[in-house]
Amino acid sequence: DAVQQVGNGLIETCEALLALAKEYPDAALPGFTHLRPAQPVLLAHHLLAYLEMFFRDLKKLRQAAEEADVLVLGSGALAGCAFPIDRAFLAERLGFSSISANSLDAVSDRDFLLSHLFAISNIAIHLSRLAEDWILFSTEEFGFIRLPDSFTTGSSLMPQKKNPDLWELARGKTGRVLGNLVGLFTLFKGLPLGYQKDLQEDKEGCFAAHDAMCDLLNVLAPALRATEFDAARMKNLASRESLLATDMADYLVRRGVPFRLAHRIIADLVAEAQRTGRSVLAMPLEELKSFSGAFEADFYDAISLENSLAARNVPGGTAPEQVRVAVERATQELQRWRGTIATMPFA
Repeated sequence: DAVQQVGNGLIETCEALLALAKEYPDAALPGFTHLRPAQPVLLAHHLLAYLEMFFRDLKKLRQAAEEADVLVLGSGALAGCAFPIDRAFLAERLGFSSISANSLDAVSDRDFLLSHLFAISNIAIHLSRLAEDWILFSTEEFGFIRLPDSFTTGSSLMPQKKNPDLWELARGKTGRVLGNLVGLFTLFKGLPLGYQKDLQEDKEGCFAAHDAMCDLLNVLAPALRATEFDAARMKNLASRESLLATDMADYLVRRGVPFRLAHRIIADLVAEAQRTGRSVLAMPLEELKSFSGAFEADFYDAISLENSLAARNVPGGTAPEQVRVAVERATQELQRWRGTIATMPFA
């Protein structure tokens, strides 16, 4: 039942992200490495990255459910039951898929709790990363996101403020969830085989983490659906020449220049453009040829945001054609997971 609660909430969050990807199919934004603008990507590609994380989390939740779907009744205190009960019959009547194989393990095992809390912790980490993106992207410096008033708060002092409290709380609660996971791991690390009273301490942290996750997931999906993106600003920033430097190097590679050399040529070219306060694409062809004879007149038309995106036309890439395929795959995957969660053994 706990896995179903978290799983359904996570699916709702995934569906909200997928709805945004479908709402902005052509929107581009700068992709980042080291939190520095690197290369342009489609917004849908960026959002689908989180769906991949959450799909892995759903697998972990399913594993936790499978570990919990074991009847321990009949294990006694540690040695098993002294009467000839039919454990398989009891498992069938009580809705369990299997029976525990060892009575000592059964009375001292809490791996199913660890698995559930580990899955929740993974979700919390991924939600925290998503929250960090939303917080950064909604700043005036980025300006990619317009946060809905209904999911922000003002300042007690500064009247102009519109603070992303929800996303900050989502990021902040991750620490408590991870703390509960570490606490549970630490509880088990030194226990001898058999039941110990220490195991009473397994519940509080697990229940608290589960409740916190359910609360978060209940509110994040509607907050995501109410988010608006400034596609024009994102495209403007993604089109900057600095983000197309790799495409310039790729242009030379397609003309037979080894990438190692092409990398150095473009680095020198960009440095010269910055030194003289010019654009690389504004340099005359003769000047470009002084850096490499591989430059031709078609260079100016080849370097663009649209060509940069289209060139990454491999499975998993950010090319529009590949992202359309990925959106369809994610749609089908979510439908499959909704059916999986709905038909779990405890349904």
